[in-house]
Amino acid sequence: MVKLLLARQLAGRKLITNDGEEIGRLVDILINEKNGKLETLVVEPNPDNLVMRKTKKEEGMVYIPYTAILAASDYVIVDKKSFA
Repeated sequence: MVKLLLARQLAGRKLITNDGEEIGRLVDILINEKNGKLETLVVEPNPDNLVMRKTKKEEGMVYIPYTAILAASDYVIVDKKSFA
C-alpha cells in the first residue's frame, strides 16, 4: 500500500543518508511550475556533519535533487551518492 504525505507534513523532518548519517532538516521543496514535478529539497544542513560542511551552500541552505530521495516517513532518507 502506498503511503501519501503532503509536502507540509514533511517540513521539519530530519534527513538521513542511506548509511545513517543525519545531514539536516527539510525546510522546503521546490516544484517545477510548468509540469508540477518535485525537483529539489531545500535543507538546513547539520553543522556537525562533515559532508554537509563541505557541501556548497546558497544562503546557508543545501539543495538536494528530489531524485536522491529513497523513502519518506518519520525521516526523509536520501542516497548519499546523489549529492555528496
